[in-house]
Amino acid sequence: MDKDLKSTFLDALDDSQDKLLRICSSYAQDPNDAKDLFQEVLVNIWKALPNFKANSSLATWMYRITLNVCLRHRANLQRERKRFSRLKSVEIEQIDVENQNKPDEVRLLLLRNCVRNLNNADKAVITLYLESLPYREIASITGLKENTIAVKVKRIKTKLLNCINAKL
Repeated sequence: MDKDLKSTFLDALDDSQDKLLRICSSYAQDPNDAKDLFQEVLVNIWKALPNFKANSSLATWMYRITLNVCLRHRANLQRERKRFSRLKSVEIEQIDVENQNKPDEVRLLLLRNCVRNLNNADKAVITLYLESLPYREIASITGLKENTIAVKVKRIKTKLLNCINAKL
């Protein structure tokens, strides 16, 4: 194992671990699923690291891999769900009773649920935006133009605000 490669991987992971895990949790069904998805992301980053060409920052490259893995995971889940039929299923949203006294935490839970319900393209953009990435970097990761990102963020914010207000 190349020590420089290992060092680069560990340093990059140290800097971006929390952000990558939050992105994974946006595409996961539950915290355990998010951890599994995060591990899959790390394996993919590790395997691809020797081919990193430095056309962008390492963090941007890692976000792109994370989004690709998450989108592939989501597509596999949807394909799996199509194989089964549901009979009048009801979706129940759970909010911890302890958190009802903490409005910010409740709003954060609602925000996470609303983000999970967005389509994949909007979810990718807003997840990166919520990680405080600049529009230029989001554009680089998603392949969209910077102006398109700005317009999408504004529209997605409106969708999320409406979603949160509808559930409050």
